[in-house]
Amino acid sequence: MTRPDAGVDEGAGGPTSGDDATVPTDPTYEWAPVEPEPRKRRIGLWIGIGAGVVALGAAAASLVLIAPGTSVAGVHVGFMTQGAAADAISGRLAETTVVLAGDGGDARVSGADLGATVEAQALAETAFAEHPLWNITAWFPEPLDTPVAIDEAVAAEALAAAVPAMYTDPVDAEVAFDADSTAYVVTPGVDGTGVDAGAVRESLATAFAAGETTIEVDAVAAPVSPERETYVADATAARLNTMLDEAGFYVGDERVVPIEASTLASWITLSPGERGTLDIAVDESAVQEVVDTLPEAVNRDPVNNKVLVNMAGTTLAEENEGTVGRELETTDGIAAGFSEQLATANGAYQLPVVETPYETAEVVRLLEVDLSSQMLYLKENDQVVDSWAISSGQSNTPTYTGRYTVHAHLTSQTMRGSERDANGDVLLDANGDPVTYTTPDVKWVMYFNGDQAFHGVYWHSNWGTPMSHGCVGMPEWRAEQIFNWTANGTDVWIHA
Repeated sequence: MTRPDAGVDEGAGGPTSGDDATVPTDPTYEWAPVEPEPRKRRIGLWIGIGAGVVALGAAAASLVLIAPGTSVAGVHVGFMTQGAAADAISGRLAETTVVLAGDGGDARVSGADLGATVEAQALAETAFAEHPLWNITAWFPEPLDTPVAIDEAVAAEALAAAVPAMYTDPVDAEVAFDADSTAYVVTPGVDGTGVDAGAVRESLATAFAAGETTIEVDAVAAPVSPERETYVADATAARLNTMLDEAGFYVGDERVVPIEASTLASWITLSPGERGTLDIAVDESAVQEVVDTLPEAVNRDPVNNKVLVNMAGTTLAEENEGTVGRELETTDGIAAGFSEQLATANGAYQLPVVETPYETAEVVRLLEVDLSSQMLYLKENDQVVDSWAISSGQSNTPTYTGRYTVHAHLTSQTMRGSERDANGDVLLDANGDPVTYTTPDVKWVMYFNGDQAFHGVYWHSNWGTPMSHGCVGMPEWRAEQIFNWTANGTDVWIHA
């Protein structure tokens, strides 16, 4: 605020003297602006916040970074994340170079050329796990071991290109079908020559572990194995031959449609696979031609089981084994499915079938002899199935009536016995010895009552008339018929 008596500043409002001078009649009063108070400085606070952020960042970094002084095969990975460390390890290995010294001059191959690899990610994870930045006691540890591997196929190509004068090509083992032996046979592989890849790998690993980027070694010759070695071809041929042995279409364990070895081999083409193996390709259209014939070969009606029993209920024999019926559900997809199996050297294909069960029938057989009519009747379940005239025992050596069972079968026998008179007594000769007979080579003999039997007769054909010493005789072919028709235990009924 100005004083009331203060003069007017000449520079403030114009002249103050002379004709134009104006003298203010009313003095003006103004308050001078208040001078603002100086702001408080917070330099210390901002400095404190910055230091805190830095400290927090350092603490966070210590949780993800590897400790200083940590190295993996000469690659320093301290203060790196695991990902960066893995990249550094892989990159250093790829750049590490082996110089091959030889008569033709030096050649150079890098880790990348050789397809060299290490478990870089796993090594980086181990480095961090064992030596994290936050653990001061884990700083500056011993270097981690780093096993180095090379891709043998890639290395072989790189070394052959680097030192071609040292290389001769190996010859792969081959597998081919031999029509004469109807089997797959092997032509053995032949080694070539080249640089010792194992020695190169060891040199690369040594340089990498020592942290060196280059190492010089002598180029040493070594055998070079073929891509397909003989043992691989042998194993492949063995699988293929096993497939040939079992090849076919199956229902359960039954191979209902076998496939001949030469036919199966004609469906197959062998071609090189990965890492020296052989791939199997199958001509599905050729398989389909056989599949189209399957219904005729596979489908069948059931055949009932026939079991022979006697009147006592004893099972004597199974004359006819039962067979289930079966029918293919469909042939759709079989050619494709079988082709897929054959491509894996599996030659046994299970067919989809619907089965029809069989029934079991019991049959009671009877040999009935009517002495009054001199006839033999063959019966099944009381029904006559065949009959013919026979010759039974004469009156002095009768065939005894009764019910019996067959107890023995002999295909041929010499028969002996005593002659008898009209009363059935044994005839004696002049010396008082029994008069005997001998009949050799009597065929198809079946005993049923002591020494009485059914058998064939070759010394007469007087059928329908008693002619024997007690047996039931008939033509030999008829005797063979009932010999095969009956089992031991079959019922026999002799009556007048």
